[in-house]
Amino acid sequence: MNRNIELLAPAGSTEAFYAAVENGADAIYLGGKLFNARKYASNFDYKELKEALEYAHIKNVKVYVTVNILLDNSEMEEALDYISYLYNIDVDGIIVQDLGLAVAVKDLFPDLEVHGSTQMTTVNYMGVKFLEDFGFNRVVLARELSTNEINFIKNNTEMELEGFIHGALCVSFSGQCLLSSIIGGRSGNRGRCAQPCRMPYSLVDLKDNKIINNLKEKYLLSPKDLNTIDYLDEIVKAGISSLKIEGRMKRPEYVAVITNKYRKALDYLFYNSRSNITEKDRKEILQIFNRDFTKGYILGHYGDSIISLNKPSNKGVYIGDVTNIDKNLVDIYLKEPLNKGDGIVFINEDGSETGTIVDIIYYKGKKVDYGKKGQKIKIKKPKNIKCDSKVFKTSDVDLLKKAKDSYVNEENKIKIPINMAVKLSINQPIQLYIWDNDGNYVNLESEKLVEIGRNVTLNEDKVKRQLCKLGNTPYYPNDIEIQLEEGSMISLSILNKLRRRGIKELNEKRCNKHKRIQIKNDNLRNYLKLEKNNKRKKSNKISVKIDKPEQFKLIDLNKLDRLYFSYFEGVADHIKEAKKHGKEIYLNTEKIMYNSDFSKLEKKLKKIDFSSLNGISVSNGGALKFIKDRFNLNIHCDFGMNIFNSYTANALKKYGVNSLTLSPELKLNQIKGICDTIKLESEVIGYGYLPVMITKYCPLTLLKKCKSDNNCVDCKFKTGYGIVDRKGKIFEITRRENYTIIYNSYPLMVLEHLYEIFDKGVDFIRLDFTSEKEKIGDIQKIYFEYAKGKTTFDEVNNFIKSFKKENNITKGHYFRGVL
Repeated sequence: MNRNIELLAPAGSTEAFYAAVENGADAIYLGGKLFNARKYASNFDYKELKEALEYAHIKNVKVYVTVNILLDNSEMEEALDYISYLYNIDVDGIIVQDLGLAVAVKDLFPDLEVHGSTQMTTVNYMGVKFLEDFGFNRVVLARELSTNEINFIKNNTEMELEGFIHGALCVSFSGQCLLSSIIGGRSGNRGRCAQPCRMPYSLVDLKDNKIINNLKEKYLLSPKDLNTIDYLDEIVKAGISSLKIEGRMKRPEYVAVITNKYRKALDYLFYNSRSNITEKDRKEILQIFNRDFTKGYILGHYGDSIISLNKPSNKGVYIGDVTNIDKNLVDIYLKEPLNKGDGIVFINEDGSETGTIVDIIYYKGKKVDYGKKGQKIKIKKPKNIKCDSKVFKTSDVDLLKKAKDSYVNEENKIKIPINMAVKLSINQPIQLYIWDNDGNYVNLESEKLVEIGRNVTLNEDKVKRQLCKLGNTPYYPNDIEIQLEEGSMISLSILNKLRRRGIKELNEKRCNKHKRIQIKNDNLRNYLKLEKNNKRKKSNKISVKIDKPEQFKLIDLNKLDRLYFSYFEGVADHIKEAKKHGKEIYLNTEKIMYNSDFSKLEKKLKKIDFSSLNGISVSNGGALKFIKDRFNLNIHCDFGMNIFNSYTANALKKYGVNSLTLSPELKLNQIKGICDTIKLESEVIGYGYLPVMITKYCPLTLLKKCKSDNNCVDCKFKTGYGIVDRKGKIFEITRRENYTIIYNSYPLMVLEHLYEIFDKGVDFIRLDFTSEKEKIGDIQKIYFEYAKGKTTFDEVNNFIKSFKKENNITKGHYFRGVL
């Protein structure tokens, strides 16, 4: 196996950072207090960041800082100021979601590594090539890719590939989830996901809204945790060069245990073809945190093997059963050991649970500190438990102590080998040389001269003992050479002082890994100046997107300015008919595209008369790159590209994009700021059921027990179903060929605000029709006629009142924005 494989560990706090370093991480990813996708972690202030960088670099560990959220125009200057600080303290790289920010960083800090976050939804080789065009150094691939797909990417691109190997999974493609944003205004794209996917849902048949799944299986969107410790060789052979552990929200002991186990497994695989992970290791991995484990999409798991249906939080380890309940005590037959201080949870047959910390244990009537496997012990009775309850250990006091010792106890810390050479000659200063195995070298002289010893002289053992006093330093002596003139004498304190100074200088050299010239922020302001677009004309155009062939007959081609087709079946005839009306015509590519989808797309496009087509609409960087390279067509970027600021829009224009749909998470004032400073056509969504989640997972696999997505094209469950939450809101599900779209429970409708939105500089307001049928014509007509000044505000109000009798509506984020 290639020995240049990087083990990348998370750190959401300073303690977790030390846990990662001392347990063998090659690199650590962490976030500052600003602009990172884990706002609810402790994170690092400026001082802590600098100290972490110095500590890590001394120990040969890289640090990547996450700046992986979408930024609006007003935040870009502060973000670049922050990155300037990171650059100057010698950070190894930054992890970025926002394309506009990435372009700015490569322009202003060309030698700073930029990694594409998993939030960029990079699912295919063309997506990697797209990032290569913008100068990215590495990409975090989507978790949904298999080893075969990763290997294809590796063989067709040049970029470093990073992939997740352990920890929590998002059920959605990262960067394509608006569920938290739409439900509660807390955006995952802004680092504030509230994890509504971990809440209970049920499957419903939309014909009658009846629940159709097993009610005990209620966490339909809550994935198990990824665990690939026995399959690292397959992942590395596929082409992943950085193995990433998830967990910036986890406790430091978790980081210590998981990093330690993967370090052990990886080191062994450098020389062997099989794993050295023991059953004890596996139990400790399970014990520290699990929602049950899956091998993930990367290793072929699919459907219910991905989802933790019964519990969305730490499940713990099964250790026994309740056999009897007294007034104050409960009997447990132990199938695994239990210690005082352990955390346990009792799970009843109905799924209810009660947790407690074990503070007292009785065995055969005596107080004991622990219970052994096979013993029947008694502990204090918590409330609401029943006979036959299952007992799970959720925290192990001994494991936590061992984990903490690994990074707190000096004896357990990782030390760096150094070499020393010292020369002591009478009437000369002491010459001390210290060097490491990485090419760092220091040469020091003492201020005082070596004297002739009168009563006492130095010997090599005394000198060596002083040089070996490396105590709380990060080093241990590998080799020491001593040249000592006979009869030499000098105070040992001088030798100690020289050693300490040498270690300090070596630290400084190891810290300054990249030898950068400090950058001042003077040119940032000039770089960020946006040119006002004074030539913009108000157009008040209405665009329409249809998802199904049967919807074409329901739209009025005279009441739209641009039409998007999201299907290919029969589309050639529909394009010809629409073109007769002189409308702009665009074809939508799929929101998610795998490597094999590009050849399919090319075959479909070859059947289209391009002379009738104005352009292609894309939702991901891979599709954009593919269309740009192969076809001479206008390109529209849909909101799946997460366009949140002018810098991203302008970067895409420079790349060849002609128009774009802005992020539906923007407020009106943010939209105005963008439209005022870009020179390409802009569009926002004015009506439609927004996709709140795009996921590889299909909830209907719970009924069908699918083990792959090979038969999705002909599946009868593709439409007509939904999920319902605790409040009774139904979210419709549509299955495309290899991904699922979950739509919001209410349609977005901002009909009465059209002029307010157009006044911000938007060229198109789009109507997205997904499953609508009979209402399409009425909705299209009122929007178009109001936009063109052909109907009154009273008629608009009456339409909205009538519409709301049958449907709740949302105004999205236009007036509230997102956190």
